[in-house]
Amino acid sequence: MRTTRIHVDQPLALATELALPPQAAEHVARVLRMNPGDVLTVFNGDGYDYAATLVAIGKRDVTLRIDDREPVENESPLRLTLAQGVARGEKMDLIVQKATELGVARIVPLFAERSEVKLDPARAEKRLLHWRAVAASACEQSGRVRVPEVTPAQSLQGWLDSLADDGAQRLALLPEGTLRARELRFSEAGGLLVIGPEGGLGDRDVAALQAAGFQGLRLGPRILRTETAGLAALAALQALHGDA
Repeated sequence: MRTTRIHVDQPLALATELALPPQAAEHVARVLRMNPGDVLTVFNGDGYDYAATLVAIGKRDVTLRIDDREPVENESPLRLTLAQGVARGEKMDLIVQKATELGVARIVPLFAERSEVKLDPARAEKRLLHWRAVAASACEQSGRVRVPEVTPAQSLQGWLDSLADDGAQRLALLPEGTLRARELRFSEAGGLLVIGPEGGLGDRDVAALQAAGFQGLRLGPRILRTETAGLAALAALQALHGDA
């Protein structure tokens, strides 16, 4: 029987009761139609799954009791950051969801030279909260207990200027790239992977990346859509250097 897993963004402690946040409560009560006495698992990103029992279900409130906890060790040893050109509509949701399932540690939405998506501050904040919820939901489904960080959307150059010299492998997926995934070597700092938006990375983007020490990664002879490119690269890197 499949275990129901719910992400709760608050501290969790054994032998305590807590009220689920409104959205999670509605999911448990109205969608899953669970009842008092039913068991489920909650997690908050601290590395543990917490076994819980539903205590009370009201019209708007759901209360549960934390009964037990156990550590979950299913994170990839390869720490990867996906710096993704912001894609339109549901494409970005798909990228965030599947990248989380593939074990990415951080997702950085980027605005590049050819970006078609424009967000004012209010919309940017709304999209950020939405993407973080998508990542948490993907953790619920995939069994991860550590939710990847999703940063605010920013310009490519601004992100490059903020990078620390920590030894992470710096990669950009480029049609003219010469590096192959199997040839790479990663340190404990992991890697940074840049994927362009729908229009690809422009000449100024490529020049800025090269100036920042990024090398071109090539997956094959075909041009991939932005919603395919990063996921294919993540899967290849995890299979060759991470989860395998």
